[in-house]
Amino acid sequence: MSSLRLLDIMQTSPVIPVIAIDDLAHAVPLARALVAGGIRVLEITLRTVHGMPAIRAIAEQVPDAIIGVGTLTQAEEFTAARDAGAVFGVSPGLTAALVQAAQSSGLLLLPGVMTPSEVMSAREAGFRQLKLFPAVPAGGVGMLNAIAGPLPDVTFCPTGGISQESAGQFLACKNVACVGGSWLTPRDAIMAGDWARITTLAKAASALRRAL
Repeated sequence: MSSLRLLDIMQTSPVIPVIAIDDLAHAVPLARALVAGGIRVLEITLRTVHGMPAIRAIAEQVPDAIIGVGTLTQAEEFTAARDAGAVFGVSPGLTAALVQAAQSSGLLLLPGVMTPSEVMSAREAGFRQLKLFPAVPAGGVGMLNAIAGPLPDVTFCPTGGISQESAGQFLACKNVACVGGSWLTPRDAIMAGDWARITTLAKAASALRRAL
């Protein structure tokens, strides 16, 4: 898995679900339900205390999942996430410390950007795959189309405010490889253990077609 490039990961499926685990017991069945629906790339966030243990559990028990660690904001999280089984990381922004942590840990990083200047700074640091975040407040499809002209060598995963209904508009942008979103893992379905519903949502997301 470690031989994958970040762009390969982004192109594996149209949607990367952004997942917050509130109960560690939900991690593996949730991952299995998503993979059953064709969504293999999962972003497990560190927004709860169960994030890192969930990554380890999924890595051990759901071999078809490609695990990312989300909401990376501190350098020390990189090595811990890699050791737990994550193969890439996602951050809401980019700092010099995060760049160094990515390089030293070997964990692939999808850093968040919001403005053209941030895109240029990330590109100068060696990143060509970026997360536009928060995508809708940042300008959404209009921003992505506008930035494609002056910065054509950057590929995005827009995240933030995207739904099943709007995802296709983002995926139609030539500089978008995938989108991120939390609609695949509704809290009520998780709490009820309604894994069939999660799989149905994953299948609908898998059916979205990129138009690059």
